[in-house]
Amino acid sequence: MSLSKADEHPVVRDLSAFDASSGSVVERALFNHRSIVLVLCLLVTLVLGWQATQLRLSASFEKTIPVSHPYIANFLAQQNELRGLGNAVRVVVANPKGSIYDADYMETLRKINDEIFLLPGVARSQMKSLWTPTTRWTGVTEEGLEGGPVIPDGYDGSPTSLQALAANVARSGELGQLVALDGTSSVVFVPLLAQDAEGRPLDYAQLAGALEQLRGKYETQGVTVHVTGFAKLVGDLIDGVRAVLMYFGLAVLIAATMVFGYTRCVRSTLLVVGSSLLAVVWQLGLLPALGFALDPYSILVPFLVFAIGMSHGAQKMNGIMQDIGRGTHRLVAARYTFRRLFLAGMTALLADAVGFAVLLIIDIQAIRELAIAASIGVGVLIFTNLILLPILLSYTGVSAAAAARSLQAEEAEAAGADKHRVWAFLDRFTQRRWASIAVIVSAMLLGAGLAVSTRLSIGDLDPGAPELREDSRYNRDVAFINAAYGASSDVMAVMVKTPEGQCSNVATVLKVDELEWQLRQLPGVESTNTLALLNRRVLTGLNEGNPRWYEMLPSQDMVNTITSNAPRGLYNDACSLLTIYLYLADHRAETLDRVVKHVETFAQANDTAEVKFLLAAGSAGIEAATNIVVRQAWYTMLWLVYGAVAVLAFIAFRSWRAVVVAVLPLLVTSFLAEALMVALGIGVKVATLPVIALGVGIGVDYALYILSVVLARQREGMSLSEAYYRALLFTGKVVILTGFTLGIAVATWVGSPIKFQADMGLLLAFMFLWNMLGALVLLPALAHFLLRPAQCVDLAPAAFSSAAAH
Repeated sequence: MSLSKADEHPVVRDLSAFDASSGSVVERALFNHRSIVLVLCLLVTLVLGWQATQLRLSASFEKTIPVSHPYIANFLAQQNELRGLGNAVRVVVANPKGSIYDADYMETLRKINDEIFLLPGVARSQMKSLWTPTTRWTGVTEEGLEGGPVIPDGYDGSPTSLQALAANVARSGELGQLVALDGTSSVVFVPLLAQDAEGRPLDYAQLAGALEQLRGKYETQGVTVHVTGFAKLVGDLIDGVRAVLMYFGLAVLIAATMVFGYTRCVRSTLLVVGSSLLAVVWQLGLLPALGFALDPYSILVPFLVFAIGMSHGAQKMNGIMQDIGRGTHRLVAARYTFRRLFLAGMTALLADAVGFAVLLIIDIQAIRELAIAASIGVGVLIFTNLILLPILLSYTGVSAAAAARSLQAEEAEAAGADKHRVWAFLDRFTQRRWASIAVIVSAMLLGAGLAVSTRLSIGDLDPGAPELREDSRYNRDVAFINAAYGASSDVMAVMVKTPEGQCSNVATVLKVDELEWQLRQLPGVESTNTLALLNRRVLTGLNEGNPRWYEMLPSQDMVNTITSNAPRGLYNDACSLLTIYLYLADHRAETLDRVVKHVETFAQANDTAEVKFLLAAGSAGIEAATNIVVRQAWYTMLWLVYGAVAVLAFIAFRSWRAVVVAVLPLLVTSFLAEALMVALGIGVKVATLPVIALGVGIGVDYALYILSVVLARQREGMSLSEAYYRALLFTGKVVILTGFTLGIAVATWVGSPIKFQADMGLLLAFMFLWNMLGALVLLPALAHFLLRPAQCVDLAPAAFSSAAAH
């Protein structure tokens, strides 16, 4: 047994010279019973591996909305009274050769309507198309008010029947709604149930597949079919999982290649990558055991677990490799590394887990399940990467060449050679001049990031589905429908609650008319539909179409007469609820905010004890509520994430100075990431909300591993420059390795057909690299001003004092 020049730990070449009873209780329990630990891990892997095969990829409309928000509560309370204002699909059937008033087209439309009617999960009583009896026309004739289904009695496809159909459509008010403005297409509106007839949750992948089969079947018969709606969007995202898995596999391959390029050791590379993948298997196995499933928004969580695992695994591998290079037996080297890095790794993983758990405050079930899945994955890493990996390496060791290569810088220094130019450059940031430059530049970047981040929008910034590419089939269908119908499929409904039987009270209808007129003036509101508007139209029709009569007369008798013949979509059977339909140009955040603020202002001024104007139903209303919840949760989440990280760092380091040094670089990266979201046109929504919290959780690993070594070395009396140099040789070079490895791996996602994955790839690559730079540049600069050797004596607990020993 001998002592290395730079280490207080003895170099133990023979196991008989090592005291197996040394180390903490946890270390002795694990390493003195290695075979038992391996058998237990093997059994857990077999069980959870089988469980992982039971994992389902599914989605739920209800899970993506904040069910306890007042708007959603209002909608759910009246859901049975509202027709088609929740989860729905629009199937547009177009005739590329002419108008819809064609016998062959109408027959094809009927067949499509009938097939959709029979699909599982369809709310059949609320379906609407030209072929459903609920689609009616109302007109004024010599006999007075008349009406009926738009499909005329005795329809047989003859020119006479088609002419009558065209007349009925013109009188139905469905132009721009069910029928395109140019008359070349029509809509089959398909409201969906949360469960099918047998009580099973709606299978979105199956429904989307059925709609695709229907599209393929009938597009060979001379029509084109366009499908939009949440179910189709989710179906397309699920179809894109293959691409997600391909890019996941590519990222794993890149990570393995770069780790091997660093170590040139096959066994250690396979163990680091394998233990990180094992954590993913355990995580995926635990999810179905706990009753969870993966959805399109949490599909990237397994890669994040893999990324965190690679960061911690590479640190363990590097520590063991260096000790073996000095001549220490592989088992002793594994125990030494466990002693040095277990507390730092545990603190970092706890910070990760808390960062993910903070997402539970967001009242959206999909995000809560993502938070649980991520927290489970991080918890699993404690076993696979902090415990199992060192034990496996204690059996296999590393190649002699890899061990020798890991100490090249240290040996060169001992021989009197100059520092490597990279380490020499980074070491400059421990000096006042360079530290001042780094702090000033970081402050400027932080200020710029703060200024730009104030323009960060909540919700969608573009029409269509931002989760998919602009040229995707879904977004092309959205663009076609918007152009053909003069408005998007984004509908918001304002509910007017009245006492039972009082919905036609003329004072209430006049208020509805007033609000409707105001809303029509707002940019982004294309058209509206209410009982008041029907009163105006009927009154005009009763007076030979004279526009001078386009008024809402304060006549209770007139309102009662028109209400008795009005379609039930404008009011419910008990006449206790009126519905104001708003057809919006898009569902961008600014459009929704504008409408919501106006309705809320109107409601505050006009609500009474008996009449209430309530938001919100319809796809746009639900999205408006979701945006509000996301906006409220965004900064709350960030404060809690940083608060949790700061508390854990304080527990670990016992110094506010060390907390500032560790956390401030993360803060700079977060605001720069928000500025990047503004530049890329990415809004904060359900799909993107977790990314900043995830980035903070991953970034804190870098800071803790470097800072723990710096503090430990400073406690030994080293200067900041020397302590930081030792940290670079031990944990710093692995921080660089993992930062570049993971950054490059996720950057490949920009080629994914799923834009959501491409956006996340850019943001995560940015955060991986900037967190790395922050830990390597800003951290030592802040340490120059805040951490002096005299101040570091009591900063770190004893466990950290050996964290740097190598």
